[in-house]
Amino acid sequence: MNRHTTTLREAFTYEGRPFERVGSTTRRMPQAKYERRLVERGHAKRRWENLPAEGLALKDLDRKEILRTRELAIQQNRISPDTRRDIGEILDRLGLRANSIFTQAAQVLYGKRFLPDYPQCLLKMGRFRGTEITGEIVDNRQEHMNAFAMVREGMAFLERTMPLGARFPEGKIFREDRFPVPLDALREILLNAVMHRDYSHYSGYVAIVVFDDRIEIRSYGRLPTGITVDQLSRRHDSKPANPLIAGSFHRTGAVEVWGRGANRVITMCRKHGAPPPRFEERQDFVIVTFRARLVAEDTAAVSGDQSGAQSGAQSIRLLGALSQSALSARALAEALGMRSKTGALKRTLGEMVAEGLIAYTHAA
Repeated sequence: MNRHTTTLREAFTYEGRPFERVGSTTRRMPQAKYERRLVERGHAKRRWENLPAEGLALKDLDRKEILRTRELAIQQNRISPDTRRDIGEILDRLGLRANSIFTQAAQVLYGKRFLPDYPQCLLKMGRFRGTEITGEIVDNRQEHMNAFAMVREGMAFLERTMPLGARFPEGKIFREDRFPVPLDALREILLNAVMHRDYSHYSGYVAIVVFDDRIEIRSYGRLPTGITVDQLSRRHDSKPANPLIAGSFHRTGAVEVWGRGANRVITMCRKHGAPPPRFEERQDFVIVTFRARLVAEDTAAVSGDQSGAQSGAQSIRLLGALSQSALSARALAEALGMRSKTGALKRTLGEMVAEGLIAYTHAA
């Protein structure tokens, strides 16, 4: 009988079935894993991000965002200072245009319009009361936007949603205002979610979900072959799923290229006194969970010094919320993560009115 065997690195097929070598043992390889290996073998020349973006023209891209990348890349010495402000030349240097044809990575990074052709360029942001997604919805936004805007909007949402507390470090006379989770750690994970997700599926997205006891950052896709969830918190190589997209972020100085992001996040959390995040794969998503108390306490119950610190922090948060639009007192309480309007919130609002920072208005 003529039996045909095809090799694929440590994997091979025998009589049409995939097998793999694990140490000295040969075992059947799951079909899904074998198919992923086949895709990754051809990843360098033909992957979603470097395919042509049909009909995409310069006018469809965000000029300001592209020029911002150029300026930051020059500051980081990651692009030649001789690079002109010509949009086409910048995209050529970033590898986002070839033979006058733009790649889909260019659309992801700098696009201005995403529907109906790119619904997967979606950021979902939600704040839910309690610890389940079935709880009361406090804030819910879904926006189609480019990758750089996703990071900015996502961080603005987190800063607006997390309660800002205060403490007095031992040996210091000045208070320290801080969030329950370090912002740099959240930014690192959000950057990874945007850069390394699977953009090929039309229903994919990035999500930031805030509950009373945790923050989850979810991105559609799976970890690269050879990297497990457990390895993320240890030393591991960098295997970007979208090297063009990741490369543009790297040029701006936003990220490194050495696969140390998760380790740095763990270190940031420990220095901050927060639990390290949990990494998991679930239902075709990579999910990173930060545990923290995210319900603001009534400041009437704390000491005078702490009350003053928290009142100042509340004022900053309130100004941020009101910069978007006029809000009712109940809506402001929800923006601060409170279950209802408290006496402390009323006092803070009164102080801000007295200082001329805000004014009461009547609905039309």
